[in-house]
Amino acid sequence: MNRNLVRGFFLVAISLAFGLTALRYPIGDFSRAGPGLFPALISGFLLIIGVSTVIRSFYVERVRLDINLRNIAIILGSLCGLALISTYLNMVLGIVFMVFFSTLAGSSYSWWRNVKICAGLLLMALALQKLLGLNLPLY
Repeated sequence: MNRNLVRGFFLVAISLAFGLTALRYPIGDFSRAGPGLFPALISGFLLIIGVSTVIRSFYVERVRLDINLRNIAIILGSLCGLALISTYLNMVLGIVFMVFFSTLAGSSYSWWRNVKICAGLLLMALALQKLLGLNLPLY
């Protein structure tokens, strides 16, 4: 199975799932955006990327798709851990767990890189909490 082709179809499927859902909300216009405008725009861009990836897959060398169940389990476990730790403790610990646990699925492990990723994600979460007023259980 061609990894590039599957990747393109996966992006198209995700963009359609979010884009069609976004169309149920009022879109508005650019001067007065509705709640569906941003997801519709992002879904449209993702659809363009997905379709171009599908088309490109016919012109580049085929890359074999290898499914690594261990890595899938690690990524799903890190996301479940983020949700559970954020719910019962706080989101800071959940983000740290997710970053350090999910990197076990990679081929190289860097403690310092994980610390920098955690710092960036925590700054983003803090900005979303303080600047946009989102109710994130950071601490």
